[in-house]
Formats: sequence, C-alpha cells, structure tokens
Amino acid sequence: MANYRLSNSADEDFENIFIYGVRRFGLRQAEQYAEGLEARFEQIAELPSLYPAADHIKPGYRLSVYISHTTYYRADEHEV
Repeated sequence: MANYRLSNSADEDFENIFIYGVRRFGLRQAEQYAEGLEARFEQIAELPSLYPAADHIKPGYRLSVYISHTTYYRADEHEV
C-alpha cells in the first residue's frame, strides 16, 4: 500500500465532515461516508495519476470528487 498524509487542514476538514454527517444523517451513514473517503484516499495513494490535473487551482495538484467532496492532492515519489 502506498502512503498518504493529510495536511492539518484536511485532517480537520475530515473530522468536521464526519461530525456534520453524524448530526445530519446519523452515525451509521457518517461512518460509511468516512470509510468511503478513506478508501478514496488509499486509491489516490496507489494510483495518483488516475484523477485529473488541477493546475488551474495550483500547478502540480490533482483532484478527485467523492460524492459531495473534492480532494485536492499532490504526489511525489514517496507519498501523496
């Protein structure tokens, strides 16, 4: 498995997405959504070039949309 690391801001966003999901949709659905996002992060780490470039946002970045959220990321030879 390839490595990925969330920035502090992204980690905080992930936590807030989960909290919002629990309040709005319930624990079970929030957990399923969080698991799906984590699976997407793992997929990005394994195949970083799978998703389109987002050079219009910042050169060298790519983006992946998962249901209602967009992940912007960059990859180097060691991690995403």
